Amino acid sequence: MMGPAHSLSGAAAWLGVGAAAAAAGHTMPWPVLVVGALITAGAALAPDLDHKAATISRAFGPVSKTLCEIVDKLSFAVYKATRKPGDPRRTGGHRTLTHTWLWAVLIGGGASLVAITAGRWGVLAILFVHLVLAVEGLLWRAARVSSDVLVWLLGATSAWILAGVLDQPGNGADWLFTAPGQEYLWLGLPIVLGALVHDIGDALTVSGCPILWPIPLGRKRWYPIGPPKGMRFRAGSWVELKVLMPVFMLLGGVGGASALNLI
Repeated sequence: MMGPAHSLSGAAAWLGVGAAAAAAGHTMPWPVLVVGALITAGAALAPDLDHKAATISRAFGPVSKTLCEIVDKLSFAVYKATRKPGDPRRTGGHRTLTHTWLWAVLIGGGASLVAITAGRWGVLAILFVHLVLAVEGLLWRAARVSSDVLVWLLGATSAWILAGVLDQPGNGADWLFTAPGQEYLWLGLPIVLGALVHDIGDALTVSGCPILWPIPLGRKRWYPIGPPKGMRFRAGSWVELKVLMPVFMLLGGVGGASALNLI
Protein backbone atom coordinates (compact mmCIF):
# COMPACT_ATOMS: atom_id res chain seq x y z
CA MET A 1 0.00 0.00 0.00
CA MET A 2 0.93 3.65 -0.37
CA GLY A 3 1.42 6.04 2.54
CA PRO A 4 -2.05 7.65 2.67
CA ALA A 5 -3.83 4.28 2.71
CA HIS A 6 -1.50 3.00 5.43
CA SER A 7 -2.18 6.06 7.61
CA LEU A 8 -5.94 5.93 7.08
CA SER A 9 -6.06 2.24 7.94
CA GLY A 10 -3.97 2.86 11.05
CA ALA A 11 -6.23 5.63 12.34
CA ALA A 12 -9.33 3.56 11.56
CA ALA A 13 -7.87 0.62 13.48
CA TRP A 14 -7.32 2.66 16.65
CA LEU A 15 -10.80 4.17 16.41
CA GLY A 16 -12.09 0.62 16.12
CA VAL A 17 -10.20 -0.28 19.30
CA GLY A 18 -11.88 2.71 20.94
CA ALA A 19 -15.28 1.46 19.83
CA ALA A 20 -14.54 -2.00 21.23
CA ALA A 21 -13.40 -0.47 24.53
CA ALA A 22 -16.61 1.56 24.75
CA ALA A 23 -18.71 -1.52 24.02
CA ALA A 24 -16.90 -3.34 26.83
CA GLY A 25 -17.71 -0.53 29.26
CA HIS A 26 -14.21 0.99 29.34
CA THR A 27 -14.66 4.12 27.25
CA MET A 28 -11.41 5.84 26.30
CA PRO A 29 -11.03 9.47 27.37
CA TRP A 30 -11.37 11.51 24.18
CA PRO A 31 -7.72 12.71 24.28
CA VAL A 32 -6.55 9.07 24.28
CA LEU A 33 -8.82 8.33 21.32
CA VAL A 34 -7.54 11.33 19.35
CA VAL A 35 -3.85 11.00 20.23
CA GLY A 36 -3.93 7.22 19.74
CA ALA A 37 -5.50 7.59 16.29
CA LEU A 38 -2.84 10.12 15.26
CA ILE A 39 0.01 7.99 16.62
CA THR A 40 -1.33 4.90 14.85
CA ALA A 41 -1.67 6.87 11.61
CA GLY A 42 1.99 7.86 11.90
CA ALA A 43 3.19 4.46 13.09
CA ALA A 44 1.50 2.85 10.09
CA LEU A 45 4.17 4.50 7.91
CA ALA A 46 7.12 3.46 10.04
CA PRO A 47 7.74 -0.10 8.73
CA ASP A 48 8.81 1.44 5.41
CA LEU A 49 11.88 2.74 7.22
CA ASP A 50 13.67 0.09 5.14
CA HIS A 51 12.84 1.88 1.85
CA LYS A 52 14.76 5.01 0.87
CA ALA A 53 11.95 6.19 -1.44
CA ALA A 54 9.16 5.84 1.15
CA THR A 55 7.26 8.73 2.73
CA ILE A 56 9.08 8.27 6.04
CA SER A 57 12.46 8.73 4.34
CA ARG A 58 11.49 12.30 3.42
CA ALA A 59 9.74 13.17 6.68
CA PHE A 60 12.77 14.32 8.69
CA GLY A 61 15.19 15.39 5.97
CA PRO A 62 18.74 13.98 6.01
CA VAL A 63 18.17 12.32 9.39
CA SER A 64 15.40 10.02 8.15
CA LYS A 65 17.14 9.40 4.81
CA THR A 66 20.29 8.25 6.60
CA LEU A 67 18.26 6.14 9.03
CA CYS A 68 16.45 4.48 6.13
CA GLU A 69 19.75 3.49 4.55
CA ILE A 70 20.98 2.03 7.84
CA VAL A 71 17.76 0.09 8.45
CA ASP A 72 17.77 -1.22 4.88
CA LYS A 73 21.28 -2.59 5.33
CA LEU A 74 20.42 -4.03 8.74
CA SER A 75 17.28 -5.70 7.39
CA PHE A 76 19.17 -7.16 4.45
CA ALA A 77 21.87 -8.54 6.77
CA VAL A 78 19.24 -10.17 9.01
CA TYR A 79 17.52 -11.63 5.95
CA LYS A 80 20.72 -13.18 4.63
CA ALA A 81 21.65 -14.53 8.05
CA THR A 82 18.29 -16.19 8.71
CA ARG A 83 16.93 -17.22 5.29
CA LYS A 84 16.10 -20.88 4.65
CA PRO A 85 16.61 -22.75 1.35
CA GLY A 86 13.13 -21.85 0.13
CA ASP A 87 13.57 -18.11 0.62
CA PRO A 88 14.57 -16.26 -2.58
CA ARG A 89 17.80 -14.32 -2.94
CA ARG A 90 17.42 -10.58 -2.51
CA THR A 91 19.44 -7.43 -3.15
CA GLY A 92 17.85 -5.24 -0.46
CA GLY A 93 16.05 -5.32 2.85
CA HIS A 94 12.65 -3.85 1.96
CA ARG A 95 9.68 -5.81 3.35
CA THR A 96 11.79 -7.98 5.58
CA LEU A 97 12.73 -7.23 9.20
CA THR A 98 10.60 -4.10 9.71
CA HIS A 99 7.54 -5.85 8.29
CA THR A 100 7.29 -8.52 11.00
CA TRP A 101 5.29 -8.91 14.21
CA LEU A 102 8.52 -9.06 16.19
CA TRP A 103 9.66 -5.65 14.93
CA ALA A 104 6.25 -4.17 15.77
CA VAL A 105 6.39 -5.47 19.34
CA LEU A 106 9.99 -4.34 19.86
CA ILE A 107 9.34 -0.83 18.55
CA GLY A 108 6.15 -0.46 20.57
CA GLY A 109 7.81 -1.82 23.69
CA GLY A 110 10.75 0.53 23.21
CA ALA A 111 8.41 3.50 22.91
CA SER A 112 6.62 2.54 26.12
CA LEU A 113 9.97 2.25 27.89
CA VAL A 114 10.98 5.71 26.69
CA ALA A 115 7.63 7.14 27.77
CA ILE A 116 7.91 5.93 31.37
CA THR A 117 11.66 6.49 31.85
CA ALA A 118 12.40 9.71 29.94
CA GLY A 119 9.54 11.72 31.40
CA ARG A 120 7.80 14.55 29.59
CA TRP A 121 10.52 15.02 26.98
CA GLY A 122 10.32 11.36 26.04
CA VAL A 123 6.55 11.63 25.60
CA LEU A 124 6.97 14.79 23.54
CA ALA A 125 9.54 13.10 21.31
CA ILE A 126 7.22 10.14 20.65
CA LEU A 127 4.31 12.46 19.89
CA PHE A 128 6.39 14.72 17.66
CA VAL A 129 7.74 11.90 15.49
CA HIS A 130 4.36 10.26 15.01
CA LEU A 131 2.42 13.48 14.51
CA VAL A 132 4.81 14.54 11.75
CA LEU A 133 4.33 11.14 10.12
CA ALA A 134 0.56 11.44 10.54
CA VAL A 135 0.61 14.78 8.72
CA GLU A 136 2.74 13.25 5.96
CA GLY A 137 0.31 10.36 5.61
CA LEU A 138 -3.14 11.87 6.20
CA LEU A 139 -2.44 15.28 4.65
CA TRP A 140 0.05 14.09 2.09
CA ARG A 141 -0.98 16.49 -0.69
CA ALA A 142 -0.56 19.52 1.57
CA ALA A 143 2.64 18.13 3.07
CA ARG A 144 4.18 17.60 -0.38
CA VAL A 145 3.78 21.26 -1.36
CA SER A 146 4.58 22.66 2.08
CA SER A 147 7.96 23.34 3.65
CA ASP A 148 9.38 20.56 5.80
CA VAL A 149 10.01 23.13 8.52
CA LEU A 150 6.31 24.03 8.61
CA VAL A 151 5.36 20.37 8.96
CA TRP A 152 7.87 19.97 11.78
CA LEU A 153 6.54 23.09 13.52
CA LEU A 154 3.00 21.75 13.22
CA GLY A 155 4.12 18.44 14.68
CA ALA A 156 6.00 20.07 17.55
CA THR A 157 3.17 22.46 18.40
CA SER A 158 0.56 19.72 18.26
CA ALA A 159 2.72 17.44 20.41
CA TRP A 160 3.10 20.15 23.06
CA ILE A 161 -0.63 20.94 23.12
CA LEU A 162 -1.79 17.31 23.17
CA ALA A 163 0.70 16.37 25.89
CA GLY A 164 -0.67 19.23 27.97
CA VAL A 165 -4.22 18.00 27.44
CA LEU A 166 -3.31 14.42 28.37
CA ASP A 167 -1.58 15.62 31.53
CA GLN A 168 -4.85 16.98 32.89
CA PRO A 169 -6.50 14.69 35.50
CA GLY A 170 -8.90 12.23 33.90
CA ASN A 171 -7.69 12.87 30.35
CA GLY A 172 -5.80 9.64 29.94
CA ALA A 173 -2.14 9.90 30.90
CA ASP A 174 -2.72 6.84 33.09
CA TRP A 175 -5.20 5.14 30.79
CA LEU A 176 -5.14 1.34 31.06
CA PHE A 177 -2.01 1.34 33.27
CA THR A 178 -2.89 3.08 36.53
CA ALA A 179 -0.04 2.22 38.89
CA PRO A 180 2.27 5.09 39.94
CA GLY A 181 5.05 5.59 37.41
CA GLN A 182 3.13 3.93 34.58
CA GLU A 183 1.78 7.12 33.05
CA TYR A 184 1.96 6.99 29.24
CA LEU A 185 2.91 3.31 29.25
CA TRP A 186 0.01 2.86 26.80
CA LEU A 187 1.75 4.93 24.12
CA GLY A 188 3.41 1.80 22.78
CA LEU A 189 0.06 0.17 21.96
CA PRO A 190 -0.93 2.39 19.01
CA ILE A 191 2.63 2.05 17.69
CA VAL A 192 2.40 -1.75 17.71
CA LEU A 193 -1.06 -1.56 16.14
CA GLY A 194 0.09 0.84 13.43
CA ALA A 195 3.00 -1.39 12.44
CA LEU A 196 0.80 -4.50 12.32
CA VAL A 197 -1.87 -2.73 10.27
CA HIS A 198 0.84 -1.67 7.82
CA ASP A 199 1.99 -5.28 7.53
CA ILE A 200 -1.54 -6.55 6.98
CA GLY A 201 -2.07 -3.91 4.30
CA ASP A 202 1.11 -4.95 2.51
CA ALA A 203 0.05 -8.60 2.78
CA LEU A 204 -2.93 -7.75 0.57
CA THR A 205 -0.66 -6.64 -2.27
CA VAL A 206 0.95 -8.87 -4.89
CA SER A 207 4.21 -9.32 -2.96
CA GLY A 208 2.68 -10.39 0.35
CA CYS A 209 4.41 -9.70 3.67
CA PRO A 210 6.57 -11.91 5.95
CA ILE A 211 4.61 -10.94 9.09
CA LEU A 212 5.30 -14.21 10.94
CA TRP A 213 9.11 -14.09 10.84
CA PRO A 214 11.07 -15.67 12.49
CA ILE A 215 8.53 -18.50 12.61
CA PRO A 216 9.36 -20.85 9.68
CA LEU A 217 6.71 -22.16 7.31
CA GLY A 218 7.93 -25.14 5.33
CA ARG A 219 11.19 -24.34 3.55
CA LYS A 220 10.79 -20.61 4.14
CA ARG A 221 11.45 -18.43 7.17
CA TRP A 222 10.40 -15.27 5.31
CA TYR A 223 7.10 -16.65 3.99
CA PRO A 224 5.11 -13.85 2.27
CA ILE A 225 1.73 -14.07 4.01
CA GLY A 226 -1.27 -12.96 1.96
CA PRO A 227 -4.65 -13.95 0.53
CA PRO A 228 -4.96 -16.05 -2.65
CA LYS A 229 -3.14 -14.31 -5.51
CA GLY A 230 -6.38 -13.58 -7.33
CA MET A 231 -7.48 -11.39 -4.41
CA ARG A 232 -4.29 -9.31 -4.25
CA PHE A 233 -3.71 -5.91 -5.85
CA ARG A 234 -0.81 -3.65 -6.77
CA ALA A 235 0.15 -0.80 -4.45
CA GLY A 236 -1.39 2.45 -5.68
CA SER A 237 -3.95 0.67 -7.88
CA TRP A 238 -7.61 1.67 -8.21
CA VAL A 239 -8.56 -0.94 -5.60
CA GLU A 240 -6.52 0.90 -3.00
CA LEU A 241 -7.55 4.42 -4.05
CA LYS A 242 -11.21 3.91 -4.97
CA VAL A 243 -12.25 1.08 -2.67
CA LEU A 244 -10.03 0.64 0.37
CA MET A 245 -9.40 4.29 1.26
CA PRO A 246 -13.13 5.20 1.29
CA VAL A 247 -13.79 2.06 3.34
CA PHE A 248 -11.11 3.06 5.85
CA MET A 249 -12.64 6.53 6.17
CA LEU A 250 -16.11 5.08 6.69
CA LEU A 251 -14.93 2.55 9.27
CA GLY A 252 -12.92 5.22 11.06
CA GLY A 253 -15.92 7.52 11.25
CA VAL A 254 -18.19 4.80 12.58
CA GLY A 255 -15.53 3.62 15.02
CA GLY A 256 -14.88 7.12 16.33
CA ALA A 257 -18.58 7.85 16.81
CA SER A 258 -19.03 4.54 18.63
CA ALA A 259 -15.97 5.15 20.80
CA LEU A 260 -17.46 8.47 21.90
CA ASN A 261 -20.87 6.83 22.50
CA LEU A 262 -22.47 9.01 19.84
CA ILE A 263 -24.08 6.01 18.15
